[in-house]
Amino acid sequence: MSTNTPAAPKPEIRPWPALWSLVLGFFMILVDTTIVSVANPSIMEGLGTTMVATLWATSAYLLAYAVPLLITGRLGDRFGPRRIYLIGLTVFTLSSLACGLSGTIEALIIARVFQGLGAALMTPQTMAVITRIFPPRNRGSAMAVWGVTAGVATLVGPILGGVLLDGFGWEWIFFINVPVGVVGFILALRFVPKLETHAHRFDWIGVLLSAAGMFMVVFGIQEGESYDWGQIWGPISVWSLIIVGALVLVLFVFWQRVQRGEPLLPLEVFRDRNFSVGTGTITTVGLAVTSMGLPLMFYFQLVRGMTPTQSALMLVPMALLSAGLARPVGLLIDRTDPRRIATFGLTLVAVGMLLYYFLLTPDMPLWVLLVPSAVLGVANACMWGPLASITTFSLPPHLAGAGSGVYNTSRQVGAVLGSAAIAALMQARITAELGGAAGGAGAGEAGMSGQLPEVAREGFSTAMGQSLLLPVAAIVVGAIISLWFGRRPAKTNTNPIEVPVEA
Repeated sequence: MSTNTPAAPKPEIRPWPALWSLVLGFFMILVDTTIVSVANPSIMEGLGTTMVATLWATSAYLLAYAVPLLITGRLGDRFGPRRIYLIGLTVFTLSSLACGLSGTIEALIIARVFQGLGAALMTPQTMAVITRIFPPRNRGSAMAVWGVTAGVATLVGPILGGVLLDGFGWEWIFFINVPVGVVGFILALRFVPKLETHAHRFDWIGVLLSAAGMFMVVFGIQEGESYDWGQIWGPISVWSLIIVGALVLVLFVFWQRVQRGEPLLPLEVFRDRNFSVGTGTITTVGLAVTSMGLPLMFYFQLVRGMTPTQSALMLVPMALLSAGLARPVGLLIDRTDPRRIATFGLTLVAVGMLLYYFLLTPDMPLWVLLVPSAVLGVANACMWGPLASITTFSLPPHLAGAGSGVYNTSRQVGAVLGSAAIAALMQARITAELGGAAGGAGAGEAGMSGQLPEVAREGFSTAMGQSLLLPVAAIVVGAIISLWFGRRPAKTNTNPIEVPVEA
């Protein structure tokens, strides 16, 4: 009689529970990039500080989030995306608690830095896990959920922020992350598999060059307006910092090419045509989506006299349609060629923004202003998912983390560019339409929740509409770049669904 014990079955990956577990954390960190902007006046009053110091709470988070993304993507390849994600989620959750408990602006800024680092550890792992656990031909629906999460989160932030501020106080925009983070940790621990790691020798010179270059470029662009694009300290100016940072990044790329060890950024990812095209396109998307919100919020609040919460509610059609169409568009991605869906979505974003350009007048009925929001909702569903899906379709598993880091870094750099550029353009157009004194006085008197004098509303509306031409131009460039997408391979063996190394 045989006594052989049958081999234990290999643990089964459940892709969709894993995806939803990751999306919860991804949604939380992206909401945090916008939720604080609504709370700045309350934070300033509560901590007894200045507006400049308060704005550093946001700047510190964005810098700590954007700068390490190239590195943290590679960490997922080396130590496993699940492990790095859970570490990042723990750091993010604990630092959120520290933010809410902060008694000084200095303590808040430090806590926000750690929050940004936690977010940077988490973000690349979400996309890398999708790339590795979903078969390529079934990945469209997953990428659609991931992409729409990125789009909807930027809209939910101001709404959630307004509700928490009105009901509980500014501390709760951070405290709310704690229970969400705990639930997200438990779900990720339960459903996200431990995937095979790839042995890497870490490129410490590449780490230093990429971190230094990214910091100088992102800091210069992000803080240029606050320094009036002049001197920062001594002989160092904003532009010299940006130029030196760009040169350091060029040196980083050169080092990645010539070094004999293992590069931090494998340049082979750019041999994939669709990855290169998608990375360029997502930069324009980050710029456009970030720069669109500010003129609209100023128009709704200063011209129409809405509260921050009411203003954010004007974008609800966008959020609902984006989320509702994510699944159908995802199925369409899997069954058809997604490159034209992405181009259509990008073009439709430009159409929605142009509608705002024509409709932003002081007496436009509010229901009419819901129409471009709805158009943008359809556009988002057709843009984010197809773009992510076709960009990462052919990446091999050992490059999934590096590719995700590059893709997310490009999006964040675009967002920083958009934030800086739209602030400068808005100021220029307000000055042109109202005159420097009139524009400054009107905005100063109204603050962020009052209403401009009637005589200034027409000119201010025109200025905000003209400012929207910046994101329109950016997204049109993205649509043009997307025309270079190639057709997905009919078959691929580069991304088989992986079996976890442990249950």
